[in-house]
Amino acid sequence: MKHRVFGITGWKNSGKTTLTARLVTELTARGLSVSTVKHAHHEFDIDKEGTDSWRHRAAGAQEVAIVSDRRWAVMHELRNEEEPPLEEILARLAPCDLVLVEGYKREKHHKIEARRRGARDTRALSREDPNIVAVASDHPQPDETLPVFDLDDIARIADMIQRTAFSSSN
Repeated sequence: MKHRVFGITGWKNSGKTTLTARLVTELTARGLSVSTVKHAHHEFDIDKEGTDSWRHRAAGAQEVAIVSDRRWAVMHELRNEEEPPLEEILARLAPCDLVLVEGYKREKHHKIEARRRGARDTRALSREDPNIVAVASDHPQPDETLPVFDLDDIARIADMIQRTAFSSSN
């Protein structure tokens, strides 16, 4: 199954994670099943040193599944492998109505660019990426040619995402 995908992109500290979480809340309240993919640029860990699963990974396990009566997760150690492409990660997700992808600036799916005054970089990504279809900002964007939403106008942003993701085959 090919997932409907829409991205949230922007520079570090631009508000991507907050926007993504608020959109998940809004879209699930509308009755959609939503999954997310978050791209991390540096080494990260969802496991704490000393836990059983951490010990399994540290011992050399390629994949570690953690399962309880409330959730399950699979951690895959890349070891000497390249980072998998987004399509490979999407193929592992269960069917859903929409996948929100945070990060992945260079992928070819439709995206909204988050901009905040406190961002590490303020260069407009939309000038270089034709897949960015709108901007969400906490300050005016007088030179922007794409639709601009207030970063806090979650309902209107969600409307645009639904129109875009459900009317196209991105």
